[in-house]
Amino acid sequence: MKNKTIPVAQAVGMVLPHDITEIRRASTNDKGFKGAAFRKGHIIRAEDIDHLQRLGKEHIYVLELEPGDIHENEAATLLADSLAGKGVVWSGTPVEGKVALKAEYDGLLKVNEKALFDFNLLGEVMCATLHNNTPVKKDEQLAATRLIPLTSQRKIVNQAADIAGQTEGIIEVRQLRSARAGLVITGNEVFHGRIKDRFEPVLRKKLADLGSDVVKVSFAPDDAELIAAEIKNCLAAGADLIVTSGGMSVDPDDVTRQGIVLAGAGDIVYGTPVLPGAMFLVGRIEQVPIMGLPACGMFHGITVFDLILPRVLTGETINRHDIARLGHGGLCRNCRKCRYPVCGFGK
Repeated sequence: MKNKTIPVAQAVGMVLPHDITEIRRASTNDKGFKGAAFRKGHIIRAEDIDHLQRLGKEHIYVLELEPGDIHENEAATLLADSLAGKGVVWSGTPVEGKVALKAEYDGLLKVNEKALFDFNLLGEVMCATLHNNTPVKKDEQLAATRLIPLTSQRKIVNQAADIAGQTEGIIEVRQLRSARAGLVITGNEVFHGRIKDRFEPVLRKKLADLGSDVVKVSFAPDDAELIAAEIKNCLAAGADLIVTSGGMSVDPDDVTRQGIVLAGAGDIVYGTPVLPGAMFLVGRIEQVPIMGLPACGMFHGITVFDLILPRVLTGETINRHDIARLGHGGLCRNCRKCRYPVCGFGK
């Protein structure tokens, strides 16, 4: 673009080539504001001059694109289109040069972090996203993109779009299947009625919040063979997801892990670099996922179970590498008022 400007006082009758942003902090007599004071395409009037000067505008661009240049609004739409994968939607109208990308439906946000890095490494384009593996709701904003300068070379935008296009979209929302869960509550203290079980209502709510149902609840004492038998009973009842609770620590009476193995589980990953939830287990019995939740799941509102369950419901098979990556961000701050997933836990 030719770098041509004219004084704002001489700009009456000109067409603005870009949105002009106004930011006002909230005060006693003003609720505050951040947005476009003047939109691209606005014809400047004499009464606008004072307002523009209050916004710090002493000069206005005369926009003359040269061959090979691209304007921020066109660039933003091209970038958004390349970034958006399955389950991601966006409006075709940039606001202040930006396009917001939103969830088409409830699900789990997946971000190709390597491709996003390469995209942003170009410098004149940007995309900011929520964290990978964040549960999201329909219409929730997932990301935003824009061209950083007012104009740039079209080849840079095309290069960014190619990076995103190679991954069929850097940003995706995966839908969670509706599981038929079987719960196996373990422990002599519950089985023999010495204490009231606290796990079942917690697990029912967590599953229901993600659109899944409980088809069978079984109780077993601290006996590996009986635990295995109850897991098989849940499978026979049509469960396509198994969750066990308790009996995952190092005490001699804690034999739930052995029961899971006896029930035929494979691909087992036991132990995580996450607190709460270090003694969590995930595996599979044929094609049915099974998760062993330690006792911390009854005390803490959010644990590693909340990080893994949505991923399992998208069809992921969790391996040791997936678990190891959770160490960075895997320490819950145990906030007095939990705001998960609007926090750093698991991210």
